[in-house]
Amino acid sequence: MSNFKGFAYGLVTSVTFGLIPLFTLPLMAEGMRFDSILFYRFLFATFALIGVMMVEKQSFHVDKRDIPVFILLGGLYTISAMFLFWGYSFMAAGIATTLHFTYPVFVAIIMMTAFREKTSWITVVAILLAVLGVARLSIDGGKLFVDPIGVMIVLFSAVGYALYIVTVNKSRVHDMNGRKLTFYVFIVSTCLFFFKAQTNGGVQSIPDGQSWINLILLAVVPTVISNITLVQAVHNIGSTLTAVLGAMEPVTAVCVGVLVFGEPFTSQIATGILLIIVAVTLIILSKYIQKSLRTIKHKLLMHH
Repeated sequence: MSNFKGFAYGLVTSVTFGLIPLFTLPLMAEGMRFDSILFYRFLFATFALIGVMMVEKQSFHVDKRDIPVFILLGGLYTISAMFLFWGYSFMAAGIATTLHFTYPVFVAIIMMTAFREKTSWITVVAILLAVLGVARLSIDGGKLFVDPIGVMIVLFSAVGYALYIVTVNKSRVHDMNGRKLTFYVFIVSTCLFFFKAQTNGGVQSIPDGQSWINLILLAVVPTVISNITLVQAVHNIGSTLTAVLGAMEPVTAVCVGVLVFGEPFTSQIATGILLIIVAVTLIILSKYIQKSLRTIKHKLLMHH
């Protein structure tokens, strides 16, 4: 039962996160700039988290030494969100979300280069598959299918998120309650997007009732709900399986793009998405694969 609940929570996490384009693209079509959209997203999400934490009677107390870490994490989260939304201006939302999903590949590269983590052949194969996947999504018959600037922008969002994950794992807030950590990161992100909006004419007013609904849903569904279910999924089935289920994130975004917004879907796009999902899954499962191969090798040697 615990496994079933864990898988259900994991699927809800990745599917809800993949719904970002469903609420974002109509707002952009109404003329809202991404810095204003993201300001409202994190503002509303912060208030929603206050409600959740009060209901759960969680403490808001933090050590003063945590504040610089929150600012750094908020900055990285802001960069990641900003560049992903910016990427929607250059390409189909499904392709942008899939490119963003390469972040575990960048986590592996950062751990290899900055922390001298041992590199396995599985990780190398996964990185090559991810590169092939990105190329497949970007190049069609020798010609660029997607604006290369857009590809770089979205890959930068993946790097930002990878740095966010590495910083959480390697900093003093590693053992902090997930909701509390997210709450303070969202406060920083809200402030940063407010200041960013000031450089571009200020925060835009919300144009109509439907935009209000989309902004609230953007703040609640792929922001607060996905965060809450993520914690539950990790608790029930562990971080590895939860991460594997994250493959539903780009699949959901592609389905939303094709079915709701009429974005193109070709065999080339399908191949690119599949290569990236396989690459990310290999990186997530690399330790399990290596352990299984060692066990098989040991058994074969025992028989001889």
